[in-house]
Amino acid sequence: MKLASMSHSAQAPLILVDGSSYLYRAYHAPPHLTNSRGEPTGAVYGVVNMLRSLLKQYGPSHMAVVFDAKGKTFRDEIYAEYKAHRPPMPDDLRCQIEPLHAIIRALGLPLICISGVEADDVIGTLAQQAEAEGHDVLISTGDKDMAQLVTDKITLINTMTDTVMDVEGVHNKFGVGPELIIDLLAMMGDKVDNIPGLPGVGEKTALAMLQGIGSLEAIYQDVDAVAALGFRGAKTMPKKLAEHKEAAFLSYTLATIKTDVELDQKPSELLIGEADRDALAKLYGDLEFRRWLNEVLDGGAILPAGNGDNGASAKAPAQNGTEHELILTESQLDTWIEKLSQAELFAIDTETTSIDYMAAELVGLSFAVEAGKGAYLPVAHDYEGAPVQLDRDTVLAKLKPLLEDTAPRKVGQNLKYDMSVLAKYGIALNGIAFDTMLESYCFNSTAGRHNMDDMALKYLGHKTIHFEDIAGKGAKQKTFNQIPLEEAAPYAAEDADITLRLHQHLWPRLQELAGPTRVFEQLERPLVPIMSAMERHGVLIDTDQLHQQSSEIATTLDSLEQQAHEIAGEVFNLGSTKQLQAIFFDKLGYPVLKKTPKGAPSTAEEVLQELALDYPLPKIILEHRSLAKLKNTYTDKLPQLVKPSGRVHTSYHQAVTATGRLSSSDPNLQNIPIRTAEGRRIRQAFIAPEGYKLLAIDYSQIELRIMAHLSQDKGLLEAFAAGKDIHKATAAEVFGVDFDSVTTEQRRRAKAVNFGLIYGMSAFGLAKQLDIGRAEAQEYIDRYFHRYPGVLEYMDRTRAQAHDKEYVETLMGRRLHLPEINARNKMRQQAAERTAINAPMQGTAADIIKKAMLLVADYLSQQAEDEIHLIMQVHDELVFEVREGVAEQHKDALCELMSQAAELDVPLLAEGGLGDNWDQAH
Repeated sequence: MKLASMSHSAQAPLILVDGSSYLYRAYHAPPHLTNSRGEPTGAVYGVVNMLRSLLKQYGPSHMAVVFDAKGKTFRDEIYAEYKAHRPPMPDDLRCQIEPLHAIIRALGLPLICISGVEADDVIGTLAQQAEAEGHDVLISTGDKDMAQLVTDKITLINTMTDTVMDVEGVHNKFGVGPELIIDLLAMMGDKVDNIPGLPGVGEKTALAMLQGIGSLEAIYQDVDAVAALGFRGAKTMPKKLAEHKEAAFLSYTLATIKTDVELDQKPSELLIGEADRDALAKLYGDLEFRRWLNEVLDGGAILPAGNGDNGASAKAPAQNGTEHELILTESQLDTWIEKLSQAELFAIDTETTSIDYMAAELVGLSFAVEAGKGAYLPVAHDYEGAPVQLDRDTVLAKLKPLLEDTAPRKVGQNLKYDMSVLAKYGIALNGIAFDTMLESYCFNSTAGRHNMDDMALKYLGHKTIHFEDIAGKGAKQKTFNQIPLEEAAPYAAEDADITLRLHQHLWPRLQELAGPTRVFEQLERPLVPIMSAMERHGVLIDTDQLHQQSSEIATTLDSLEQQAHEIAGEVFNLGSTKQLQAIFFDKLGYPVLKKTPKGAPSTAEEVLQELALDYPLPKIILEHRSLAKLKNTYTDKLPQLVKPSGRVHTSYHQAVTATGRLSSSDPNLQNIPIRTAEGRRIRQAFIAPEGYKLLAIDYSQIELRIMAHLSQDKGLLEAFAAGKDIHKATAAEVFGVDFDSVTTEQRRRAKAVNFGLIYGMSAFGLAKQLDIGRAEAQEYIDRYFHRYPGVLEYMDRTRAQAHDKEYVETLMGRRLHLPEINARNKMRQQAAERTAINAPMQGTAADIIKKAMLLVADYLSQQAEDEIHLIMQVHDELVFEVREGVAEQHKDALCELMSQAAELDVPLLAEGGLGDNWDQAH
């Protein structure tokens, strides 16, 4: 499309955006976003994204975004039933209008909203005014009614379908030109707007009359001529037209876009203005549009507007920057030690050569005692030409008393890492009062990631200096000791300053929530030194055994591959989805159970599992995949992670899972299989040193016990109180047999029901797991709820509370936010409901094991050095190294201690085992 120019621009047309059309289309289109507070943001995001695309494509200097105003319009006065069938605006859309309008204004875009008329009328008026002045106009909308406005100079664009509609385009789409669009709409009517139209006249009939005779007015001047047009029903149409003439012309009036609205601004005055960066930073921060917030804080152009006023290409000064001091002399160090000693609280951060706490060498430390100011103390920058720095040993000797004292209090970001690094240099960091990562996590575990860069952007509207900005990326990335001090100092000082500012922002907000504050103060913060010590101690690994297992798995994989090739009748790559599809569905004719989004037959795991019930090849593929994953993830990788001490040192993460459970990496201890022989063999490679045993203690059926406590179901409470096998007791209830008569199969099925219901499993899921019919599975569930009505009441109550509060809580008060519990999409809402039911149990179990770790740490501190160590935490289990001679007494004492970690209305049972390796002890 070639567009002539307005006087203010050599290229760009006046762009008129139908904001109301954008709004509804964005609301109904995915993704259905929410921010961490559960507030809907998808419609705002969608509209702003479309506006940005439009501006990028056309680069206009003049533009207006037009919305419908609240209240009735002149059409309601003409026809009381106008739009009467339209439902009221959904609440989760209404609440997005105000922030959307605010963003549009902050972007510098003219926004128009006129009472008594619709957005279409304002757009029509402006379009014809601009056309009269000789300017081209582009109307961005998805509303078909706007086609009546199209002329040689007025064009429509649909940004959702990326189609442009000129006069010819109107003819092609509707069968008539723009001059007859109102006539077409009047005859057809509009169910959405409740425009009556002519009864029984659809698009084909209306077009036949308009193409055969002309306008609505021409048709009514000679209604008898309609009978001769020959379309179906033409002979009776004159009578119908006569009977409904009033409705036809009423519909014509209602469908006509008003083009004489009184406006305060003329088209030439709709200049795109300068963006308000501060307002945008706040709005984007609140809505958690991080990418756009980054753009604002970067200082570059915010919108590609044609007039050049909307953000210069040069970067603006950094906002909320950090004043930094570089500590290079002993007198500076002494001054700072005095300043830190006098402070009630200071932020501390370490800079090192590696993110691996076991390998990291200390390069420098940074501090902050007041917002906006930080200091960097380098001790090991060794690039060519680096300035002389204070000696590391001397610095640490001076800092040691301050860092090991409980006062002043310290705050950091992921202080477990800093504590582990300092421990290598003989410094036990004490006085940890706050950790911003954990403050953010306890405040809202689902509010995105809890790293400093993301939190600074989210909570402070501050774009930090990223490590890659000063160190580079990939293979050429420098370690911190190689970074020049003029770049290292601002980065490091900012780390300490932002940590302090994040704490000052987060702590008051966290304190308003009693439960999350309790979780922070009584669980998460005290765990930091315990986990640091556990990580640093590590666990001994038998690498020879792992190498042997890798070799055996490799042999098995080769054998499975040969079997697969024989069944297929050809050699193929077992890891290739395309080749699997060709073998399964083209060559062997397996039934297609599911398709990929692109329409290809799926070979996903659940499909293979179902096919494996009837065919040998999918079973072999599944076994091959499982063993290959085990080999790649554990038997091959674990030996590579062993340090010179012969131990692996995993990293535990407190702020990753939504429920409070710990996760781990390098290696991931949580995912080592326990139900397979190969998985148990991997656990056999986790060994006790000479003279020690491994002691593993875990909680028995902890989530079911928590369910009994939360639901207060009489049957469950009695079963646990009596010390019965809960799965056997459930089987007796569900299958209506005596406890002693329960078969192994009945117990297996009851166990699936017990755990399935905790995780919100449906009858369909249970049927699939037990390989039974859906009706039979539903019958099991119905019987279960009949026998344990308290469980159903708990689930219903929890679901209702979750919809009301948009979060659930653990017994200790940890909040588990559910941003999609009231989502419009039913599948997403139901998934959130399942989470709501399970999360209090899983979260409470996480709280209990963490409380147990605190009790255990206190117990261990009273034992002789090197007598017993906590070395691993996996799910509901703690693993210890303990001297052989005292192993039994420690087992009994620790089982008793862990049983006291929570007060439930059923016994909390911790059971322990001893062995030379983890598998034996478990």
